[in-house]
Amino acid sequence: GGPLRPPGLWSSSWQCELHGSVYPLHVMSRPGPEALDHVVARARVPVWLPWPLPTGWVVTGLGYAGDDRSDGRAVVVACSGPSPVGGPGDLVLVAEEPGVGLGARYAGLPGPDPGAGFDLGPPHAKVEAAGHPTPLWSIDAGPDVAVYVGEAKGLWLWTVLWPAGTGMLLLEDFLLRDLRDGGPDLDPPYGAPTPRLCTP
Repeated sequence: GGPLRPPGLWSSSWQCELHGSVYPLHVMSRPGPEALDHVVARARVPVWLPWPLPTGWVVTGLGYAGDDRSDGRAVVVACSGPSPVGGPGDLVLVAEEPGVGLGARYAGLPGPDPGAGFDLGPPHAKVEAAGHPTPLWSIDAGPDVAVYVGEAKGLWLWTVLWPAGTGMLLLEDFLLRDLRDGGPDLDPPYGAPTPRLCTP
């Protein structure tokens, strides 16, 4: 979430003072069909969306981490709607290659990945990702956020939900669709941009 130095004489990659070589994050200014098309065209990883969306939920953010040489090595999709425990809820879905760190950033973790041993016990939730049952494990990331992480299509799948009770959505039939696959029925509703994608 800090400032980056662009590639130059001493490095061919973007540089962060704390983390070294990183992929820059590009958050679309407004969610909509054009922004979705742009992210899908750049994505080298799945662009996950709960489909159908939970009742009353809309897409509120889209982005990717990558540059002109790498394309999108991580993709983020944000949705907002009524939380099962009352009030508003937010969901951030991240698909990424190992070591990128975008999901960990939204989860508030210090390292780029969930850490060793996060999946030693039985999974805490299961979703269906692109037609495949996908186990997710809960990670303690703070009192007002629910974080679940697993693997889908050989890549990290992060679900970060605010407030923590919004994680109850995963107890229902939670189907994730890779938007790169398209389809004539895919026309998600969009809402105002969420600030969740721009703040750590």
